Amino acid sequence: MQCKLALASIRLILLCSMLLLMQHKSWSQDSAYIKRADTIPHHNPRLATRYSAILPGLGQAYNKQYWKIPIVYGVIAVPVATYIYNNDLYNKTKFAYNAKFKAQNGDASDLPNIDPTLTNLSIGSLQSYRNAFRKDRDYSILWLLMAWGLNVVDATVSGHLKEFDVNSNLAICVKPTLEPAFRQTGLSLQLHFKNAHTK
Repeated sequence: MQCKLALASIRLILLCSMLLLMQHKSWSQDSAYIKRADTIPHHNPRLATRYSAILPGLGQAYNKQYWKIPIVYGVIAVPVATYIYNNDLYNKTKFAYNAKFKAQNGDASDLPNIDPTLTNLSIGSLQSYRNAFRKDRDYSILWLLMAWGLNVVDATVSGHLKEFDVNSNLAICVKPTLEPAFRQTGLSLQLHFKNAHTK
């Protein structure tokens, strides 16, 4: 009986001393992390937001996501191209409408300057085309603003996630605990997610 009790107490002493050694090791890692974290410059997501708001793609370059820059300019190029297309046709149909309206009132001086593709259209058709192209031009400005805003949102979110660690590595810390109220001893297990600075 005494032999079993002595063996159990030796095991308990060995277990407690191992846990204390593990605890000391984790403290040294924490202090090393604190020293290292002070020396590493942090990524600033606000700068990425400002850069992207000033010039599309600049925030992505600050985040070192260079592969996104052609995508940003491709998305922004679509509403710019539709704006140019619709604005050109709006100006042509507007001029043709005004020229035919003046011709009805006796002034036919602008009729030879109408675009050849629009000469056979009636004044009513020119008015409806003019309104449609103006509406599409205004929508393309709205789409341009939305694409620009999406570029800013992407730079901001990527800037915030730059230092976020998606690694599955975990730091584990086992500590002995004492509950004086119940007069019990035990073990606590703590999981710490590694920061990007500890990579």
